[in-house]
Amino acid sequence: MSENNQFLYATPAEAVDQVVHKKVTVGDRTFDIAYPSNTDQLLNHPSTHSAFEQDQYMPYWAELWPASQMLSKALIQQTWPKNHAALEIGCGVGLSGVVALSLGMQVTFSDYDKTAVEFAARNAIANKLNNFKTLPLDWRVPPKQQFPLILAADVIYEERNIPPLISFISEVLTPGGLCLLSDPDRSTRGGFRYALRQAKLPFTRQKMTAEGPENRIVTGSVYHIQQASC
Repeated sequence: MSENNQFLYATPAEAVDQVVHKKVTVGDRTFDIAYPSNTDQLLNHPSTHSAFEQDQYMPYWAELWPASQMLSKALIQQTWPKNHAALEIGCGVGLSGVVALSLGMQVTFSDYDKTAVEFAARNAIANKLNNFKTLPLDWRVPPKQQFPLILAADVIYEERNIPPLISFISEVLTPGGLCLLSDPDRSTRGGFRYALRQAKLPFTRQKMTAEGPENRIVTGSVYHIQQASC
């Protein structure tokens, strides 16, 4: 794939024909979040294999990851201006963006899998939230628009993601803007922190926990990454 071209993909409907609904509580709010329940079928689908050959694609979007709950907790701990514009990248099924909507923000859900963006939109509507836009997006090709808030949950799972993510944050955050990025303290965290320092993006790290599979508590971090003011 050319570096100048986006890789965009849409998981076929028949690969995600089984859906589970989960009640997710964040602070004093509870959300109904739907996501695919047939992950083995999704992983084994021929279209997934083809997309992997093109761009090492994996359908990570189809899980409700603990890091999205960590990010949601960090969001709900702050007060935000009404209609504050937020871009969620790698939105998956959109839990963090849905929480941001419930806090009065205007959210743009983005992911390089169009089906993920559709799930996020449906989850927003199911929770009676509609102040959102959708944007199929490969973060290696940043949009022209800037945002004062970028949301990202569990996106540094591979080393190769770090350089384009740092470039994306630097380019897309407005001056003085904030990126909240959650991570379950994966092995890539050291390289990510180093890359932030090299890019002169100051950050603080907030320790966070969330419930994982089989009620296991997952420990991680939410990075508060600040763009310099002009």
